[in-house]
Amino acid sequence: MEKGQANFLIGQIERANPITFEIKKLETEDGMLPKFHQWTNGKQILAAYEVIRTEIDSGYYLLFIDWHRNDNYYLVIYAHDKSTTCAEIRQIQELEEGSHLVWSYKPFKRDGKNDQRKAYFKQMFGSTTVHIKLPSSSVEAEDFIRQLFKLCQNRIKADKITEVFDFEN
Repeated sequence: MEKGQANFLIGQIERANPITFEIKKLETEDGMLPKFHQWTNGKQILAAYEVIRTEIDSGYYLLFIDWHRNDNYYLVIYAHDKSTTCAEIRQIQELEEGSHLVWSYKPFKRDGKNDQRKAYFKQMFGSTTVHIKLPSSSVEAEDFIRQLFKLCQNRIKADKITEVFDFEN
């Protein structure tokens, strides 16, 4: 996404007053987020947040980052333990209802079971492509964050589905 689009989203999050989420802005130094994760080192960060869903004490980190150092910003969502990313979203698409973030489920596990993961994701969630409407006001930011959480939870479920079901028998 363009820097202006990222800054617009940041503004909506900053002005949000969600009931079910606690949002903490992380401190940056010279536009960087030191000591966060090796994948973020040396990359420009516009803003970063720890977002906790208070009712279930679960959370993610939302980073607005120049992920590939090419002035193209991503919303990168990290697991709460910072071990990995749950989603790296850069595409914005204009639809009838307004602007949407677009993310596609594309598992890259090296166990030969990615087709089963994709089939499960599509069966459970309707498509392997997810559209999340951008908030046009800070009031809509809570639903936007809820949809980001849902995306991450669904991705984690789909990634782990081969542990739940043995597709070979």
